[in-house]
Amino acid sequence: MTDKPMKYGRLIEYDEAVPEARAVFDDIKQKRGVPDVNNAWKAMARHPAVMKRFWERAQQVMAPGALDAKTKELIYLAVSVANGCEYCSASHTNLAKGKGVTEEELAEMVEIIGLALQGNTYATFYGQEVDAALKD
Repeated sequence: MTDKPMKYGRLIEYDEAVPEARAVFDDIKQKRGVPDVNNAWKAMARHPAVMKRFWERAQQVMAPGALDAKTKELIYLAVSVANGCEYCSASHTNLAKGKGVTEEELAEMVEIIGLALQGNTYATFYGQEVDAALKD
C-alpha cells in the first residue's frame, strides 16, 4: 500500500488487489517483460473491470496492423503531449524508445506537434470553411 496521498485516490499494490486486477497486473508484467506495473495501472486497479477493458483495448489497438508498433507508439505519445498529459508522455516516451524510436525522431515529432497545434489555433481562430476539394 502507498502512503502518499493521491489527487484522486490511492494506488493499489499487487498484494491488496482483487483477483481480476491481479490477473491484469500479471498479464502486463508478462507481456511487457517488467517486474512491476506502473502507477497508472495501480491507480486503475481501484476499478478492475475498467482496467481490464482498457488493457484489452490497448493490446488490440496498439498491435501492429496497417501501422507498425513504432508508428502507433509515436502517435500515442504525440496525442499525450498535445493533451498535456505528463504521465502518459513519460510512459509512452519510454515505450517508444523500447520500440526503437530515436532522439532525432522524438525531436521531429515534437516539431510536428508544435506546428499542428499552431496551425489548429489559427484555423480555429479564423474559423474558415473547409475547402470543397478537401472534403472528399
